[in-house]
Amino acid sequence: MSKTFSRVLWLISGVLLILCGILCLSRPVVALAAISLLLGLSMLFSGIVDIVIFARGRDRMVGSVWFLVDGILTVLLSLFVLFDQAFTALSLPFIFGMWLLFSGVSKFVNSFDLRRLGVRGWGWFTALGVLLAFGGFFSFLDPVAGALTLSILAGALLILQGLSSILRACFSGRFLL
Repeated sequence: MSKTFSRVLWLISGVLLILCGILCLSRPVVALAAISLLLGLSMLFSGIVDIVIFARGRDRMVGSVWFLVDGILTVLLSLFVLFDQAFTALSLPFIFGMWLLFSGVSKFVNSFDLRRLGVRGWGWFTALGVLLAFGGFFSFLDPVAGALTLSILAGALLILQGLSSILRACFSGRFLL
């Protein structure tokens, strides 16, 4: 897989996640009505990008298994969000928290693989992984929080997830062999 193709996919994924996050922040009432669809589609695209990048470049990519794990978990959670929207509305804080927790932990662990291999910039993935994992953990603490808080939290954390994808695009030259 070419570095350019990986960068473009991660960049598109990051931009879409950030746009969804901005939408959640700017229109919380509208976001609440469509948050499960918005979240499900964003998660689905992000997971598919990670799986495609793994499939096309696993032999030349450092820590590729973590991309696959993150991608599979993201796709599975996104399908659950998309196809069971009645239950999703009730359990959204848990689903969102689970996604962020899994994604954050996988980015955190992957960052140490990058460090071990001497890749510069690995600390950015460590920091984002910790932030995403904490965001996921905190969404479990008070699932009955107000709907406005959920859309603001979703917006901020989608932006963080988007920044993570954009950082992957920027640093892909350092960990794609």
